[in-house]
Amino acid sequence: MSTRMFKARRGRTALTILGMGIGIGAILFLVALGYGLQNLLLESITTSDSLVTLDVSGNPTEGVRLSRDKISEISQINGVSEVIPANELRAQLKYQETISEATAVVTKPQFIKLDGKKMASGAALSDNKREGMVMSSAFYKIFGQSAEEMLGKKVTFSLFLPKIENGKEKSEKTDITQEFEIVGFVENEDLIFYVNSAALDDKLSSTDYSRIKVKCADAASLEEVKNKLSGEGMSVSSLSDTVKEVNRLFMGVKGILAFFGLIALLVSAIGMFNTMTVTLLERTKEIGIMKAIGASERDVLLMFIIESSIMGFLGGFVGIILGILTGSAVNGIINVIAWRMGGQAIALFSYPLWFLAFILAFAALIGFITGVGPARRASSIDPLEAFRSR
Repeated sequence: MSTRMFKARRGRTALTILGMGIGIGAILFLVALGYGLQNLLLESITTSDSLVTLDVSGNPTEGVRLSRDKISEISQINGVSEVIPANELRAQLKYQETISEATAVVTKPQFIKLDGKKMASGAALSDNKREGMVMSSAFYKIFGQSAEEMLGKKVTFSLFLPKIENGKEKSEKTDITQEFEIVGFVENEDLIFYVNSAALDDKLSSTDYSRIKVKCADAASLEEVKNKLSGEGMSVSSLSDTVKEVNRLFMGVKGILAFFGLIALLVSAIGMFNTMTVTLLERTKEIGIMKAIGASERDVLLMFIIESSIMGFLGGFVGIILGILTGSAVNGIINVIAWRMGGQAIALFSYPLWFLAFILAFAALIGFITGVGPARRASSIDPLEAFRSR
């Protein structure tokens, strides 16, 4: 009995479901955009290992230096699984006939991954190829070539090492005679390159490290290690703090987007309420006959509530289809434009399964709520009054 109206009034029922679907689709489209933007940002700033990694710097004003002895001491702290030191030095790099100022990061191969950087092309640093170099994508523009053209080419550079003279720090230029081969690129807008410290240990043996990456055993020990290092006067930061801030920001963004979607859903819910009210008026005599031959108020109430709930559920299902199709179309258009301008394809929308399930349940709930009023009116109709109605 509850599903009979889907056959008897097909046009009206279809339009009501479509109206509900448009409201649900608007919510899904906007919230999925929020999730997609959040994922894009997080993917660009982090890797899974970087979330349990601390970025530690010395504090010269308090006499805290990242010496080799200090690195050994930090590696013994409970909860620390790995310590990767790095020297960040001013450098002068020569590629073919072009010379450029840059920042050199002399470190171990694991540093790039722990720093949250992702390879854009080529390979990462490796101990099997100590004279390999990974450069930032910013060098494309400086040298006017593509990554494919630069991979495998040779580079030489000079490092400016810090030196103390008469109590003042100065830079001393050190030429690196061996050639380094470009093996890969990371996405970065700064002029920075990475080389394996194993190839330059003899030239940097007396130099303190600029900063270190401290990888913790798990997320639970991250805060404990962070507090211990901070207590020793070191400057400590964590990418997980940035991720928390990003998540907090996007929670507000998604809330605002969902609010605008709810306005469209409210209009659809009013349309569904109107449909159920009209249905009640059209079926007044039918309800009177049903009650006259033994139908209880509960039977009539359930019939209308089940009908409205099914309509809401179907509206949610249609809304999911509309939301995903619209998001895919917009994402496809943006990717075509990006591809023509030399950019990369991106996933601008994200549809978590739990959110899709929530959408369906929420739509059915809206249908239930909008059907309660007409259902209660229908269940309280007096059979004699129903027969007198036109």
